[in-house]
Amino acid sequence: MSELTAPVAAEERQASLWSDAFRTMRKRPDVIIATAVLLLVFAMAAFPGLFTDKDPTVCLGREAKLRPDTWFTGDHPMGTDAFGCDFASTLVHGTRPTIALALSVIIVSVLVGLVLGLLAGYYGGWIDSLISRSLDVFIVIPMLMGAILILSLFRGRVSADTLVGTIAAPAIALALFGWMEFCRYTRAATLETKHLDYVVAAKCLGASDRRIMFRHILPNAIVPVTAVVPTTIGGIIVTEAALAVLGIGVQPPATSWGVLLSKGTEWAGGGYVYLFAWPLVMLILTVFAFATFGDALRDALDPKLR
Repeated sequence: MSELTAPVAAEERQASLWSDAFRTMRKRPDVIIATAVLLLVFAMAAFPGLFTDKDPTVCLGREAKLRPDTWFTGDHPMGTDAFGCDFASTLVHGTRPTIALALSVIIVSVLVGLVLGLLAGYYGGWIDSLISRSLDVFIVIPMLMGAILILSLFRGRVSADTLVGTIAAPAIALALFGWMEFCRYTRAATLETKHLDYVVAAKCLGASDRRIMFRHILPNAIVPVTAVVPTTIGGIIVTEAALAVLGIGVQPPATSWGVLLSKGTEWAGGGYVYLFAWPLVMLILTVFAFATFGDALRDALDPKLR
């Protein structure tokens, strides 16, 4: 194989890897179910008007704590909360902040991890030492613990007027402690890939370091990173809920699944279990779907299992 055709052949193998992976995944019933759950959740986040025509901010005190109808019919099929707000509407509209926060954190974490991992693995030397030592420092701090430390500084000072203001503080705190795994995977893949023939050929042809890293090395490094993204998103959603229950995540009057869980715990013991159960069910189903999709993607992309 000539030096000119080596990068092309590598790209063809990469495309074949992804096509074979998704061809394998779509044959698995658990992946189909997980995909359906995720499509439902993303539709609720993007188009809440498709699922409810009620405004979650319109609350009537005389209708407070109405229990769900037997067959989920009537004006309030899922009942109302302690303030008389339609709970189905509140649950649907609470999906957007939860999903937006999780996606924001994963995008920032992946980008930071990819760039730092590429730099550390490609250049080595003092750059690798600096990034690796930073990685060692951050990786010993669990995401939840780190987020608690950071968000404690913003307690009571978080804006809830807009979606960005609602999720900004918890998103920054979670992203600050969420990039390490992606950096580690990318660095390892870069160290393995940078000595391959087609990368050496690109260097001999005079390609710049930036082109080699992002055009030739990154496509290989992105494979192990992509496999852990869905599972990490599920972990971020759970962490957001834990922060909200602790009172330092998304702040009321904004609503997220975590906020609903926090409020629901106050009333579940009094017999209003549905105020706690519905957001918990949505949380479990969504995390299960992300974990299932992530496990299937990892298995499909693993050459040893193909």
